[in-house]
Amino acid sequence: MNDPAGPRRVAVFGGHGKTGRAVIAALIERGAEPVPLGRAEWPALGTALIGCQAACVIAPNLHPDEPDYVATVLGALTRAGVPRVVYHSVASPYAPDMPHHVGKARSEDLVRRSGLSWTILQPGAYRENLDLSGPTVTVPYDVDAVFGFLDLADLGAVAATVLLDASHAGATYELATRQATVRELAAECGLTAQQVPNEVEHPWLRAMFDYYDRHGLPVGLGVLRHLLGSR
Repeated sequence: MNDPAGPRRVAVFGGHGKTGRAVIAALIERGAEPVPLGRAEWPALGTALIGCQAACVIAPNLHPDEPDYVATVLGALTRAGVPRVVYHSVASPYAPDMPHHVGKARSEDLVRRSGLSWTILQPGAYRENLDLSGPTVTVPYDVDAVFGFLDLADLGAVAATVLLDASHAGATYELATRQATVRELAAECGLTAQQVPNEVEHPWLRAMFDYYDRHGLPVGLGVLRHLLGSR
């Protein structure tokens, strides 16, 4: 359950992106007052954070130095007296073959040593990242690799839950809505699935897809079910 005396004004760093919008929608549904913050608002952070009792930190996708980004946000929260932070990390953050995952692992360490009350979310791959418009779902990795897929709405619901309930302080939650392969998700929509060559230009994305090809990204389901069942 959400704590009725818990935070009601919540800063959402990265609030203009798809993850941030999902978190904001869930916060509004629970009667909270989200404050979306992007880079444009950073010069006035001291003012924007006034009255915030918690913050959700979602770094830009593939940020070149996520630990620096997170350290800057943590410093702003500390100066503004915001006591609680929820950090949006990733499932399997310490995977040396995926450089941006390692950046999130280092950022998790900063959050845990920040002196703030913290919770860390480790989401699986978003189901919404797959193009299921048909007739063939194409991805640059093995379509039979197993993933823990996460629905954005479920991520938003969990983030709002832990932001508004201080009993989740000190917890790290790995999150997935279901385990499946790309082939299985495609078949459920009446589509076929096909692996295409991994020719993406960004080296971190190319490394991530190579990792997926070898290992997938399995994520357990029990934590999400428990958290959503406790709303």
